[in-house]
Amino acid sequence: MNQKNSLGLNECFLDTDNPIELFKIWMEKAKKHEIKDPNALSLATSDKDGNPSVRMVLLKNVSEKGFTFYTNLNSKKSLDIKKNPKAAMCFYWKSLLRQIIVIGSIAQVEDSIADKYFNSRDYESRIGAWASNQSETLRSRNDLLKKINEYKQKYPKTNNLPRPKHWSGWNLTPSSIEFWFHAPNRIHERLKYKKVNNEWQKMLLNP
Repeated sequence: MNQKNSLGLNECFLDTDNPIELFKIWMEKAKKHEIKDPNALSLATSDKDGNPSVRMVLLKNVSEKGFTFYTNLNSKKSLDIKKNPKAAMCFYWKSLLRQIIVIGSIAQVEDSIADKYFNSRDYESRIGAWASNQSETLRSRNDLLKKINEYKQKYPKTNNLPRPKHWSGWNLTPSSIEFWFHAPNRIHERLKYKKVNNEWQKMLLNP
């Protein structure tokens, strides 16, 4: 018989009042079981008219301040965020039958943080950040490859490649975090944390 926590949920939910702590524990578990990219998430945004968009991105950092990913600041997702900073993230780990939904507000990270992460990337990825006008129409693949070669000639040394001003990170500060665990007969287990007056409150949800 599966062990249960004080709320009657599977022990994987633990007994913590801090959802960031629980998220980190679930993420570490996912890293051991997911074949590739356990930090992949679907990011949902909407533009100023409420038209939705969703795409996969990679989580690069999580802390008490929120969930951080990096991208081109002129991309579709960045343009959406600039107009409407409300967004949602969904993590799903099929191997563990677990899901986490994070909802909150997004703000750009500080330049020093973006610089540090950019410099940790491999050379080819940094060159790509310079060469790609993300989400814009591309006339031909060769045009992109030509720009990549041009930037390689401009920045031939890996330690002399600055971060483009149009490339940075976004941090989602959560207002709610929901943890979902598969159960037989679709009687799934759901635990939601909601921030009220700057304090986390937790509640059970029906499946």
